[in-house]
Amino acid sequence: MRFCSLFAVLLCGSLLSSCQPPASNAPSGEGPYQVSATVGMIADIVTQVAGDKANVDGIIGEGVDPHLYKPTSKDVKQLQAADVIFYNGLMLEGKMGDVLVRLARTGKAVYAVTDEILAQEGYIMSDESQHYDPHVWMDVSGWIRAVDVVAKALSEYDPENKDFYAANAFSYTSELDALHSYAEDRIATIPAGQRVLVTAHDAFNYMARAYGLEVRGIQGLSTESEAGVKDIEDLVTFLVERKIPAVFVESSVSDKNVKALIEGAAAKGHRVLIGGELYSDAMGPTGTYRGTYIGMIDHNVTTITRALGGEAPPTGLNGKLNRVDHP
Repeated sequence: MRFCSLFAVLLCGSLLSSCQPPASNAPSGEGPYQVSATVGMIADIVTQVAGDKANVDGIIGEGVDPHLYKPTSKDVKQLQAADVIFYNGLMLEGKMGDVLVRLARTGKAVYAVTDEILAQEGYIMSDESQHYDPHVWMDVSGWIRAVDVVAKALSEYDPENKDFYAANAFSYTSELDALHSYAEDRIATIPAGQRVLVTAHDAFNYMARAYGLEVRGIQGLSTESEAGVKDIEDLVTFLVERKIPAVFVESSVSDKNVKALIEGAAAKGHRVLIGGELYSDAMGPTGTYRGTYIGMIDHNVTTITRALGGEAPPTGLNGKLNRVDHP
């Protein structure tokens, strides 16, 4: 994937986040206003904070890779009709960026939820080529800042209900604090030598830093980057030498490279299992617990912990990771 330079990313973020909604766009008071969010993790935050004051639509659905997603004419119309738009930024929505910039220039309220995180020196991660890592939601303590951005933005658009948004944000943040603590406690139970997360692409670096994991992705930060034969061979050697028991597939990324790892390790006499399917760039099915941000992270933490030899209840933090999933 072609990423922006540091200057371009900052300029793009400034263009979008600096646009304040014109007075004529204020809520009419005749019913919920319309909010669009690019990915499910953001749509879920907005739903929690906005409550019944807004109708919230996500653009990129479950199991869909946002790195590769191309907006349709229907998506563009949905964004044009929205009163407020939230997106991740850091080039996650690379192919949608031009549409977002054009809408921001019209005066529509368009906000990047990573703006405050980007302003925190040293927090945002990047690869060897200095491409920003957009997968901030994998660290719950960092993603809480996105909740603050949403609450402030909605309060700017609809100041009459700012106390309502603040109360909802406070309540939701309390739930996220509990989730963060669960992730810290459970991952710490994985034996130190096995605390290694091998996945299809580099979507878990923030999780690794926050919760003490070593992480290896077959592909880079974007799934547009291709894994070469040497990449696979090097990871196979790593798995065998470190005796890693499990690797993980992702719901929004092809599993062919992960299967190649397993076959390569088997050829060298080391048995590696698929530890489970993780949610990286998209949440689980709509209407289920895994289809919420909390459920997504709960599932990931619980699955990783149990597959790598740690201790976590099979039903997760909130007892909802059942075979028959439910909200």
